[in-house]
Amino acid sequence: MKLEKITKEEFKKFADKHPQITFHQTEEWANLKKTNGWDANYVGLKDDKNNIVAGAMILSKTLPIIHKKMFYSPRGFLIDYNNKEILKIFTKEIKKYLTKEKGIFVKIDPFVEYQEHDNDGNIVENGYNNKQANKNLIDLGYKFFGFNLMQDTLQPRWMHVIETKNKTLEDVEKDMESKTRQILHKNERCGITTREITRDELPIFKDIMKHTSDRREFIDRPLSYYEAMWDNLHDAGILKILISEINFNTYEKNTKDELEETEKQLKDRIYKKENNILKMNDKKYNSSNKQDEQTIERLKKQLEKIKNLKKEYGEKEVLGGILFLIYGNEVLSLHGGSHAKLMQFQSAYTTHFEGIKMAVKGNYKRYNFYGITGDFNKNNPLYGLYLFKKSFGGHVVELIGEYDLVISPFWYKTYKLAFKIYHKLKNH
Repeated sequence: MKLEKITKEEFKKFADKHPQITFHQTEEWANLKKTNGWDANYVGLKDDKNNIVAGAMILSKTLPIIHKKMFYSPRGFLIDYNNKEILKIFTKEIKKYLTKEKGIFVKIDPFVEYQEHDNDGNIVENGYNNKQANKNLIDLGYKFFGFNLMQDTLQPRWMHVIETKNKTLEDVEKDMESKTRQILHKNERCGITTREITRDELPIFKDIMKHTSDRREFIDRPLSYYEAMWDNLHDAGILKILISEINFNTYEKNTKDELEETEKQLKDRIYKKENNILKMNDKKYNSSNKQDEQTIERLKKQLEKIKNLKKEYGEKEVLGGILFLIYGNEVLSLHGGSHAKLMQFQSAYTTHFEGIKMAVKGNYKRYNFYGITGDFNKNNPLYGLYLFKKSFGGHVVELIGEYDLVISPFWYKTYKLAFKIYHKLKNH
């Protein structure tokens, strides 16, 4: 077997059929990273019949002063990591290739699950695992960055997903917590809908992300970042941005309809009881009447609130949005947020549900909520994010992790030291 450079077309034909394929291993993603100074290399390990048995899209960036290169294969390599013999040959060949390319190291973070977890994060007894894959990489000299629990690697090691392959929307809804289903139905009554934005509307999404980053204290990307993502991924069908909006007229109409229905129900019950048409004991009768009266009072107050909201925001207002990446096996929620001013409407439930619908309709393997914490302690600051995603059903995914294959030990140590000093100075 021999490793060689292959064309983009050859790689795509191989990669799109590979079980580990994600948007990270596409020409479109490579083009996006090119805007940040990364070059793409496509390689394939071919057998004696010229069939590609393993391959990768590998990004490279030349380091200043020393003119050496660092390499990164996002969610790569695309290879059977449990087949140690193939992995050994590929590793040997890739080291030769990267040595010629003046490489210092290549980083990988494969989409390979380490062990099976349930929705509570517990390890599934007698479930599947790829512990041998991790062992094979370490045995072959890959530097392993450990079983991290927080989001401190380039790509999340812990995620939350819903399996959607060959499932109906009803199947998925059954696995949701009852509270989640209730919120989705309530949002529908409130007139909350989603729509896909155009490129000209990217500032709307950027504004959502800015308000979210200010509230959650993380650094958001500039508008140019979202524009570059759009320009490289949207037309290929990989990127889609949905925003959620509330229509206060719809909210008002639905509230009025519910009020009228409840008032009519109360009036009919009283009339039938007083005219001996309805047989109901006094306790049940009074309880039902009291419940309806409380509902009527609540709906009247709600109408007053809607009236004030319309004065402040007009007929319609943006609540939040999510940037989805759709490719290969999954619909993935990459970036998302919401405005704090109308957080009570919990629009994120509706927007994620639209993403789930896309996964079901397209018969994708999974809907990927993306990063969560692997520390399921209630005191963990990211525990609430996990609980939100968990409420939709599905299960926790733990990947095998991040690895560096060192090509030049001297320059690798020099690079790591320089990188450490740079970040220390940057944070002071």
